Amino acid sequence: MSAVFERRLREQRARVLIRTHGYRQRRHAHGVWLRLRRVLADTSAAYAVSDTDAQALVAEGHAVQPVGSELEPPKLIVTVPADRVRTMVGAAPVPIRMGGDLLAAPCLVLVRFGVASPQSEVQ
Repeated sequence: MSAVFERRLREQRARVLIRTHGYRQRRHAHGVWLRLRRVLADTSAAYAVSDTDAQALVAEGHAVQPVGSELEPPKLIVTVPADRVRTMVGAAPVPIRMGGDLLAAPCLVLVRFGVASPQSEVQ
């Protein structure tokens, strides 16, 4: 075989291996990326918080998104009203996209579109 043909054959095999790996990863994910995208589609703002802050929000009764536990490593994703996030000191804004900032945060707080805080509904 010629050197050019061998190089092309190696490149083709590498592309097939990468494509096969991608298909296998999507099949094993069982739709978790689609569910995460769906949660992010309803989000107007996202914040990275510490584990203690996230646990405090859960203790207050705010909703935990189950898709976070399906990720590896698992993430605690809590949905809260915008008024509650404003009172949090350590909340760091994170872009709402499937990027490194969002995926690297161990605990996320999401603010959904059109969700008013319970205090604003009473007034």
